[in-house]
Amino acid sequence: MPIPPGDSGVERGLLRDDVYRRLRDAIVDGTFAPGEQLKDLELAAWLGVSRTPVREALLRLAHSGLVLAQPGRSTVVSTLDTREVRDARDVVAAMHELAVREAVARLAGSDVAAMRAANHRFAAALEAGEAEAALRADDELHGVLVTLAGNRALATVLEQFTPTVRRAELLRFGSLRGATSVARHEELIRLCAAGDVEGAARVAYDTWHSLPAAEHDSASPVPLGSQD
Repeated sequence: MPIPPGDSGVERGLLRDDVYRRLRDAIVDGTFAPGEQLKDLELAAWLGVSRTPVREALLRLAHSGLVLAQPGRSTVVSTLDTREVRDARDVVAAMHELAVREAVARLAGSDVAAMRAANHRFAAALEAGEAEAALRADDELHGVLVTLAGNRALATVLEQFTPTVRRAELLRFGSLRGATSVARHEELIRLCAAGDVEGAARVAYDTWHSLPAAEHDSASPVPLGSQD
């Protein structure tokens, strides 16, 4: 059948995703605090959009566990739950292990270079005490492997559960794990470049699974750029 005339919906889809990402990031970085009420009208005004993409974004955030949406009542930012953070961490670690197993055979020199560049940005951000920039660089580094894996289901799972892990890092601990994280990245890159699938997969899993899920998992928060 012929394609019907009219708006293809592409711009609306991009807008919807952008609204979701901006609200998600505002929750992850603590702009919206746990327990804070989120009103779609106020959020729409803040973002300069209609209420429809905001409502759609809040539904997606509810599925990710970042907000609690009660029909006919308020939508609030969820509090950090130790069990949920631990479960999300375990799932994210397993997905990154799988990504490595599927990606290493497809890794090109340019991909290795992109990972190294991301780790340099990561280290620089840690040294400067810029936690959010460090998280972005960390996501870029691991994102090379996730993209190469080409597994849409894997990417969807990571999109759903990674924000919970990141939010716990920023709100509960205020930092990443300093120099140890940089070294883990360097080892991951080395093993990937050498084609050592098992070794790289193990490091990828350990990198994510070593993140503390509760206060008692770590004796104290480790400042950015410090040693473990």
